[in-house]
This record gives sequence, C-alpha cells and structure tokens, in this order.
Amino acid sequence: MDILKISHVSKSFGNNKVIDDLSFSVPEHSVFGFIGKNGAGKTTTMKMALGLLKMDEGEIFVNGEKVSFGQNHTNRFIGYLPDVPEFYGFMTPLEYLMMCGEITGMPRKQMKEKSAELLSLVGLAGVKKRIRSFSRGMKQRMGIAQALLNSPRLLICDEPTSALDPIGRKEILDILHSVKAHTTVIFSTHILSDVERICDRIAFLHEGRIVRSGTLEEIRGMRREDGIAVEFLKAEDASRFLGQYGDGAQGEGAIVTVYGKEGNAMERIMEVLLQNHFSVQRIERLEPTLEDLFLEVAAR
Repeated sequence: MDILKISHVSKSFGNNKVIDDLSFSVPEHSVFGFIGKNGAGKTTTMKMALGLLKMDEGEIFVNGEKVSFGQNHTNRFIGYLPDVPEFYGFMTPLEYLMMCGEITGMPRKQMKEKSAELLSLVGLAGVKKRIRSFSRGMKQRMGIAQALLNSPRLLICDEPTSALDPIGRKEILDILHSVKAHTTVIFSTHILSDVERICDRIAFLHEGRIVRSGTLEEIRGMRREDGIAVEFLKAEDASRFLGQYGDGAQGEGAIVTVYGKEGNAMERIMEVLLQNHFSVQRIERLEPTLEDLFLEVAAR
C-alpha cells in the first residue's frame, strides 16, 4: 500500500509556478529520498501534504485519506521534522516529550514508556540538560523523538542533515534507517550521499516536476551512457589511445574515460588496445553516481 499519494498537484506563488502537475507515491515501510536543488519545491510539497499550504490543483492522500487545507485529520498519521525544529528551551528532553504526550491526550503510563523508548532510540536517554544548551545535532535527534511520539505511519523530514557535521549526519541517518520497520520515512535533501546511504526509493524534483523516480538501481539504469576507465602505464600511451579511439573518450594523465553503450564501448576499447599493443594497469566499469544523474537532470 502507498502511505502517501500525490496526484497532479500544482502550486504557484504569484506568477511563479513552483509545483507543476506533480505526481508520485511512497510505499509503506520504505525510506524515500525526495531530491532537488534548493528552491526546487520540496518544502512546498511537504507543507501541502501536511495541509499547511493550499494546492491550486490536484489531490494528496495520506494512508488512503484525502488531505484538506487547514484540516488536521490526516496528520494523525504523520510525524513531522522541520529543517529547524523549535522547542521550549527551558525543558529537559523528558519534560518536553511528556508535555507533548499530554497535549495529544496519551495515557500517562504510555506517555512515560514511549518517551523513555524514544529518548533511548535517539541517544538522549538520561540527558538532564535543558534543550536550550543542545547542539544542532542533538536538536535534530530531539525532533525525531518528538515526531515519533504518536507512532506515525509516515515520518516526514525536511532537510534533516543539511546543517550537521559528518558525525551528526551519520547519527541522524542511522536513526531514520532504524525506524523503517515501524514507519515510512520520506525526507527531502540535496545531499546525495545521504540518499545513497539509506534510501530504498528516490525521486528527482526539477522545475516542479518529477523527472526520475524509482529504486536506486532503476535510477542508475536510466543513465543514457556508461563510463569505462582505462588506466595506462604511461601518460603517453593514454594520449596515443585518445588519438586512435575517436569520439566518446576523454583523458587526464594516464587515465582515459570512455562513454557509450557498455558493450560497444568495451569492444572498441579492446580493439584499439590490441591493434596498438598498449599495456594497461586496469579497465574498470564506472558505476553512475547520484551526483552524475542529478547534474544530468539539472542541466536539462
């Protein structure tokens, strides 16, 4: 079942069309990466899914129920972590979660058990410091605990790692990956290494539309051309190879990179190597990275 379904959604601010006939879905118990450069419309999409922003056209469904602007009935299925979470800084982590539980009407016994469980999950168990003294990474972890307090079916995270150092990013990604068995995670980002680390499925948002979506393997398979690296013993041989190979090859020092359909390119490479008796150190198929694919999309 798809926990989130966005169907033909459009949104403009004045004459600026930010979202243009957007459609995609997020299956249950997955980690879904929503990728786009800054200003692509990721946050706008998430706010519409939360009912905080009115759509011009289209429909959004959460757990099979239609989202309505200004209404919060579908938000009972959602936990939300904004890019900069805010808290009552004078409280400790446990005090804050207990307050949130009281607001939502949780029974006190369940509230205490759930708060302790979540603080342990995010590495804040036993922390007595006031939240105002927390680092950015600690606040992000606190935000995840708050977002998971109501055991949501869908956890929406808006740029959760963008301002963190490498250690903080790893901590947040590990937490998001660990909760997949209990909830579906969708997070927007422009940090592509984070996506490659934990995502099951991804979608590229460009100029208000999804231009590529699928599993990581499917996305990589959409690349128009494959790359093959050939490393020579000497830079002179690499230069001679470039002269013999023709279009589709480029070199730097003793390494030549050839682009083209893998079978045809490899056949041509071997032909040139054998005809000229070149010696090589390695021949390697280059796996397309998300960065390559993202730049290819952004250059359209």
